[in-house]
Amino acid sequence: MTVAELYRQRVADGKLRADPAQEAILPALDGLLADLGRAPAPKTNGGWRGWFGGGQAAGPAAAGPLGLYLWGGVGRGKSMLMDLIVEAAPIEAKRRVHFHEFMQEIQSGLEAARKRGDQDTVRPVAKAVAKTTRLLCFDEMQITDIADAMIVGRLFQTLFDEGVVIVTTSNRAPDDLYKHGLNRQLFLPFIELIHEKMQVIELLGPTDHRQGRLTGGQVWFHPADAQAHAAMDAIWADLTGGAEAAPQVIEVKGRTVELAECVGRVARASFWELCGQPLGPADYLAIARAVDVLLIDGIPRLTASNYNEAKRFVTLIDTLYEARVRLIASAADEPEQLYNEGEGSFEFERTASRLREMQDAAWGASAG
Repeated sequence: MTVAELYRQRVADGKLRADPAQEAILPALDGLLADLGRAPAPKTNGGWRGWFGGGQAAGPAAAGPLGLYLWGGVGRGKSMLMDLIVEAAPIEAKRRVHFHEFMQEIQSGLEAARKRGDQDTVRPVAKAVAKTTRLLCFDEMQITDIADAMIVGRLFQTLFDEGVVIVTTSNRAPDDLYKHGLNRQLFLPFIELIHEKMQVIELLGPTDHRQGRLTGGQVWFHPADAQAHAAMDAIWADLTGGAEAAPQVIEVKGRTVELAECVGRVARASFWELCGQPLGPADYLAIARAVDVLLIDGIPRLTASNYNEAKRFVTLIDTLYEARVRLIASAADEPEQLYNEGEGSFEFERTASRLREMQDAAWGASAG
């Protein structure tokens, strides 16, 4: 079944609302998968070098892009379309992963390669990915970490060389990635690589499909006053059955992260406990894997004065969203009003949209 057929089926079933902007790009998505289906099987002795060109292959598969870069405003359906691509892809060796999580895996692989004494650490890690993956789909590409910025170009180039087809979504056009980042001039070749190897499509359209979803029982309380705290206490008591909470210590790459209040897979922490200390994507991934429900108390307004904490909060919410963790929170204001100006406010539009979606009564229903 093609992406277009899956899309129309979802619309007919009432699971999606037809959107002309989404429908306009369906032929490009199916074209990419048609090329993927015609690609030759991987060689057991040399990976997939030569698929779709790269100066190695001949024939029709050598022409055309090696991937797709789908970008546009928050809530336009980019992630949903990526899910349809993965479902429709006519191969088994496919993977959909959040960009943060993938880059954490790559950084771990690079560390292991350095310990082995490899002079070229990026290539063997990328080749290991290519051995098991022909279609690699990244959700929400954004580059904020200089360590990722410095290696992502060589990483993608090697993946392309090995015949991996890459699809990614982003809120930013390629030319705006890592904007104002440290040593950005070293990052510019990666932007050129995107334009050379990927079809860049903007998903236009005025509709934020997340905003229109009905919300269920209240899970977002503002302002974070005594009344909100009492409401959070009542929900905590209901979820835990009044059981006594205990700390949970989670190991992350030889370090430990502690959640002070846990009952089973329900946890509670303050904003400052989660975002006021130097935690990173790996820590938040570990937390998301450890809980099904997370209560966060006292999310403040986010400004230049707490920019580092705000960046961590964005990463935390991205991680909880991907893991479909149920979020209950008290905050200074509604999500859209938490971070309205200053550096980082643009990126926070997506976070606010996700926070709004996570208030849906059905959110987290599929979480394990």
